[in-house]
Parts: sequence; structure tokens; C-alpha cells
Amino acid sequence: MKARIRITLKNGVLDPQGKAIEGAVKGLGISGVGDVRQGKYIEVDLVETDPDKAKTIVEQMCKDLLANTVIENYSYEIS
Repeated sequence: MKARIRITLKNGVLDPQGKAIEGAVKGLGISGVGDVRQGKYIEVDLVETDPDKAKTIVEQMCKDLLANTVIENYSYEIS
């Protein structure tokens, strides 16, 4: 099984990397781009074949290691 995990900053949390990207895009003369928010995308190959157990593993990884749940949200898909 494969887990595809997306981690983003919560609304209201300052995103300096997003602002740097936004500035660089404008510096390149590209118009039509508004606010930019930067996040993380992680793919994990899981040995587990039971979908419920795989979900438990991914939840634990996200809460304990991958996401800072004070300032970040996470979502994932398992297939």
C-alpha cells in the first residue's frame, strides 16, 4: 500500500517560504498569482495490507513525527 500525505500550515500561520516563492514569481514577471502557501508532500510505501491498520500507522506517523499539529494540518490518501 502507498500513503500520500499532504501537510500544510494552518490558516493564520505566517508562511515565510510561501511569501518568498510569491516574491520570486512576481520577480520573474509572472502575473495573475495571488497568495502562495508552501507545504510538504510525502509518499510512504507501507508493508501493511489491512486498510484499517495502514490508516492507524499513517495517523501515528503524522501526529508523532511528520506534522506539527499546533501549526499544521495534514491529510492523506492510502491506496
